[in-house]
Amino acid sequence: MQQELYQKFFPDDFTLETPRVLLRLLKVEDFASLQPLAKNEDIWKYFTKQLSSDEELKKWIEDALNERKSFIRMPFIVIDKDTNTICGSTSFGNISFFDKRIEIGWSWLGVDFMGTGVNRHAKFALMSHAFEAMGMERVEIKTDVLNQRARKALLKIGMYEEGVLRSHQQMHSNRRRDTIYYSIIRDEWINVKKLFFSDLA
Repeated sequence: MQQELYQKFFPDDFTLETPRVLLRLLKVEDFASLQPLAKNEDIWKYFTKQLSSDEELKKWIEDALNERKSFIRMPFIVIDKDTNTICGSTSFGNISFFDKRIEIGWSWLGVDFMGTGVNRHAKFALMSHAFEAMGMERVEIKTDVLNQRARKALLKIGMYEEGVLRSHQQMHSNRRRDTIYYSIIRDEWINVKKLFFSDLA
């Protein structure tokens, strides 16, 4: 069931789009466009990987595409339609069609694209697809408990703060990360869309 449904919802030519962003499948060739965006080390303070390293970025892309082959992740390139440029990446991951649960994560943008509305548009496109096309019951997002910017941004798009998993992940800086989870469930989506995305819905 997992493979069949994955291939139905995420063919190679699959895209998601809003007036501001286009999301398409990540490709190995995208390394050249992502590399200069990833060079700012501040981006990776709360990320589990240090993708300013070319080797780490290549491996991250390789891992993302391998997880796609396992039908548990759909990695996207994020394109800013205002400038027609690649500005970062995001993914659906930990996809469980049986549980009707999906995670949005592995998300990052070049510093020039932060705070521009790109992230909000991308999240809306992903959540709309998860609930309205895929019939998911739960969309979850996790972040570092220390990442106050990300936490505030998640509340601004209607995510519900659930709780903290202590010493949850190993960071590239050798720190043990406490991870905080957020979610929206199906019964909440209509309200969330109306309250937080009325200009896009």
